[in-house]
Amino acid sequence: MVESKQQWKAWLYLAPAIVLLLIFTVWPIINTIHMAFLENYNGLKAAGGATFNFGFANFQKVVSYRRFTQCMQNTMLLCVITVPISSILALLIAVALHSIKRFQKVLQTIFFLPYVTNSIAIGMVFAAMFNIVGSFLGMESEILVTPGIVNNIIEFFGGTKVNWINYGSTYTANLFVMAVYIIWNALPFKILILLGGLASINKQYYEAAKVDSTPHWRVLTRITVPLLSPMLAYVIITGFIAGFKEYTSIVGIFGESMGPANDAGRLNTMVGFIYDSLANNNQGRASAAALILFGVILVVTLINLWVSKKRVHY
Repeated sequence: MVESKQQWKAWLYLAPAIVLLLIFTVWPIINTIHMAFLENYNGLKAAGGATFNFGFANFQKVVSYRRFTQCMQNTMLLCVITVPISSILALLIAVALHSIKRFQKVLQTIFFLPYVTNSIAIGMVFAAMFNIVGSFLGMESEILVTPGIVNNIIEFFGGTKVNWINYGSTYTANLFVMAVYIIWNALPFKILILLGGLASINKQYYEAAKVDSTPHWRVLTRITVPLLSPMLAYVIITGFIAGFKEYTSIVGIFGESMGPANDAGRLNTMVGFIYDSLANNNQGRASAAALILFGVILVVTLINLWVSKKRVHY
């Protein structure tokens, strides 16, 4: 414990970080809450001296927006689908990597590469993989259809190509592509956390299980998962938080239209709705949507924490 005479040094060392937090984190949060309750707040009008009434009109407009339900549905679906699947896959991959001694570091690096790659660039690659490209040939304006690698694989095994993301594609196909991308993109961070947890487990548990000839699946469910439960709870909670903030992956695949050409905005999320409001100088509406999203994330996080108290073994 720092002696009282030396506390001023500790505060001095912390001062730069505290100042930065106050300027770039605390103040923006307070300002967002303030703008959310100023009806029809507009930054340009406010700079010109306009005044705004205090009320809940911004929240009413957000909820009454015709695509609000769609934005919330997309956000919830992507979270419910991707977080459990990515967490289970990350657990299985982490256990497999931990049991491999040869080339372990190389494989860990390969699995971690997507985490340090730009999300927009990865989204463009996924768009090319699932895309169907059409080009005009000859005087008769014939169309040459070039399927992406995913459809090539499907046709190789005797299936028919699927319109995943192009004009006329279905909502289910769009959601499938997004789920695959988000799951793949979320794996590296979760694998890294779980590998760290596996390294901290006492090897005596596995040695005792080996002496008793315990099956591998029982070792996984009775030893590994319970002892790894704090890390699993962490990756699940952070996974839900990241899922509710999903935006860049959709832009990477569908562009700013947030959906196929025949239905722009079909896959828009709550974060996308906030950015759209900011682009239209509706800062009050964007702030209200941000507070609604914060409330949803807070409720889901509290539920996860409540469940983890009963399931997590420290």
